[in-house]
Amino acid sequence: MTITEGYLNHHIFKLVSDTAGELGVRAFVIGGYVRDCFLGIPNDDIDIVVEGSGIELAEAVAAKCNAKVSVFRNFGTAMLKYKGIEVEFVGARKESYDRNSRKPVVEDGTLEEDQLRRDFTINAMAFSLQKEDYGALVDPFGGIKDLSAGIIRTPLDPEQTYSDDPLRMLRAIRFATRLGFTIVPESLDAMTRMAGRLKILSRERIVEELDKMLLTGKPSTAFRLMDQTGLLEQFLPELTRLKGTESVDGMGHKENFSHTLQVLDNVVLLEKEEGREPNLWLHWAALLHDIGKPLSKRFVPGQGWTFHGHEVVGARMVPQIFKSLKMPLNEKMKYVQKLVGLHLRPIALVDDDVTDSAVRRLLFDAGEDIDDLMILCNADITSKNPAKVARLRRNFELVKEKMAEVEAKDEIRNWKNPITGDYIMELFGIGPCNTIGQLKEMVKEAILDGVIPNSFEAADSFMREKAAQLGLRPVIPSEARESHD
Repeated sequence: MTITEGYLNHHIFKLVSDTAGELGVRAFVIGGYVRDCFLGIPNDDIDIVVEGSGIELAEAVAAKCNAKVSVFRNFGTAMLKYKGIEVEFVGARKESYDRNSRKPVVEDGTLEEDQLRRDFTINAMAFSLQKEDYGALVDPFGGIKDLSAGIIRTPLDPEQTYSDDPLRMLRAIRFATRLGFTIVPESLDAMTRMAGRLKILSRERIVEELDKMLLTGKPSTAFRLMDQTGLLEQFLPELTRLKGTESVDGMGHKENFSHTLQVLDNVVLLEKEEGREPNLWLHWAALLHDIGKPLSKRFVPGQGWTFHGHEVVGARMVPQIFKSLKMPLNEKMKYVQKLVGLHLRPIALVDDDVTDSAVRRLLFDAGEDIDDLMILCNADITSKNPAKVARLRRNFELVKEKMAEVEAKDEIRNWKNPITGDYIMELFGIGPCNTIGQLKEMVKEAILDGVIPNSFEAADSFMREKAAQLGLRPVIPSEARESHD
């Protein structure tokens, strides 16, 4: 089968073809580049499989085009960059697996054996680079038909494919989500049977797939599929505990798993509406925002179900979840923890009279992450009652307007106390002590409550008054003020 004109127009393909012919080896473009050609998706990452030495071919091509080649002899691969694209070369191989590891025993093989070891039929297609059939599609497993039908299917029996490398189960779900494809029933059944095989994977590899799923256009699809097949329970049981509802005296509560996935999708949509780049860590915050609800759920007779404090419980759980998944315990985790802990605050402002003080405190606590928090809180407005959603969204816009007014007037975002500890020590001639913290806290509370303006002059006057009540008297008032200024 000859491919559509244009797929192999780049000069690198002709260069590889000519060089392979000179070395007496057969070379093929394989995998994602071929798939994306038919999907019309740009792809600058090209994989070349060689019936022979991939490293030798890569070095010969690099010498011709004066490109730098990186060789990875332990893996039998080499990569070069040429005119904005990356080309990776590998020898065709066949693989066998030990049940307790996803690392295969690798032997030299033919193109068909190499295709057979691929994860899905749509990733096993190849373009020939031989002069006699240059551009021919080599597709022994019907990948082009599966691509046209929009299905994810494995070349081998799915149970063998997933047993050999359990990561392929997550990859199947990720591709189905990203491309809007359907995983064939026999493959889903195999995933359900093989879910326990995920235990041989490192958490880092699992998280790598989760991150890619979270950055798709509709990540809820991936999490529903992982839940359906029992995969999610293997590494994020805290999320599966959100499933289900209870009813007492005819009073039920929201199905929190479905709600969480809707909020996650809503965040993606709101980012698009605002023209923002997808924020992976905001997506993690959306995924975990209600994670504390199962531990905080209570039934109050006459009132119904409550989840009081679930945002505090959830924020405490975030570090534990990150640690169990071997995710970074740095500012990224603290960002997610902050958003989980604050996600109810703007909603509370919607429900109550919006005071300047409440807005100041929200701006202070959220700091530079306030815009992300507002996206999360907007996404969290879900209900089966359209009138309720419309009312909450109208009020939410009023809160945003109030925030803009307060921020413009008081400059609270990323606020720093105008009174420093050094200034207090110099002014009163004292050393480090609890009184310094007390005075700074009084100033902060006064500014946030609107008692005094957010300026050094007002804060200094207020602080001196409070210090006098504590028995402190300035030692060098004018000099201290000048040194501070």
